[in-house]
Amino acid sequence: MGQSYEYDVVIVGAGPAGLTAGMYAGRSMLKTAVLERGAPGGELLNTETIEDYPGFEHIEGWELAQKFESHARKFGAEIITGAMVETVRRTPDGTFETITDAGDVYRSPVVILTAGGTPVKLGVPGEQEYAGKGVSYCAICDGAFFKGHTIAVVGGGDAACEEADFLTRYAEKVYLIHRRDTFRASKIIQKRVFENPKIEVLWNTVVDRIEGDERQLVNKLVLRDVNTDAQRDLAVTGVFIFIGFRPNTGVVEEHLEHDEGGYIITDANMQSSIRGLFVAGDVRSQLTRQVTTAVGDATTAAIAAEKYLTALRHGQAPELHGVGGYTV
Repeated sequence: MGQSYEYDVVIVGAGPAGLTAGMYAGRSMLKTAVLERGAPGGELLNTETIEDYPGFEHIEGWELAQKFESHARKFGAEIITGAMVETVRRTPDGTFETITDAGDVYRSPVVILTAGGTPVKLGVPGEQEYAGKGVSYCAICDGAFFKGHTIAVVGGGDAACEEADFLTRYAEKVYLIHRRDTFRASKIIQKRVFENPKIEVLWNTVVDRIEGDERQLVNKLVLRDVNTDAQRDLAVTGVFIFIGFRPNTGVVEEHLEHDEGGYIITDANMQSSIRGLFVAGDVRSQLTRQVTTAVGDATTAAIAAEKYLTALRHGQAPELHGVGGYTV
């Protein structure tokens, strides 16, 4: 039988967005719980080196995660690991119940959803072993590490084609591997791919295996022709996988407004279509998804949540007042 807890703010997910929201909520003297199924840090823990976070020209992903965590704890956020959130639901009185797989119930007037998203994996041997060591799911994050290299991109949609084109800024050669004989990407994006002399498209081809060298870095892909089953090796130093990305929105019981990709639509204060449910980071509908944008979203969400709670405590229904906050 689970336990029941009361908080001012419950934050679902302890990636960069969740830890930042926890820090700001703690600074506002709100009783704050940050629930995380694994170790704090989110996708930072799957990134070997980060060079695009302001103030750090070079920092390991795990190290930045630790700094985020310690900063949040310093201001009083309670980070609860091993807490797999299964359901976030709103009760008739407007309070949220965040329920874990252990049956624990965290009750709060505000929830900040920072559950992130999950890149769709190929599921082939070597993918997990070489993650962050040549296997990447983010061209903006890791492209600069491959200046002058020969690399591969896997996928056939807008993301794969756009990122293949983007990666030619750094790489000498980009192989675009697609399992079909036509792209799903829009025509204008396809046109850029076909006109780029650095890109070679490998049609009707899948990756069977990712292999590395004695330094534990990617050095080749084992490819298979889907029509003939013939295999061949492709020498590359990196592979970027763009076959889909799933925002982790399924825990919210009530319907949320979202875009066509399933990402949650918010207002300028990061509030979702459910009053009192704020959203930050990769789960939110936006142009790009970086550590910096997650941190910015979370800052806004936590400050807006504090203003929302202040309005409730004054016995008033919180009403959005421009982008500056809530009336109280």
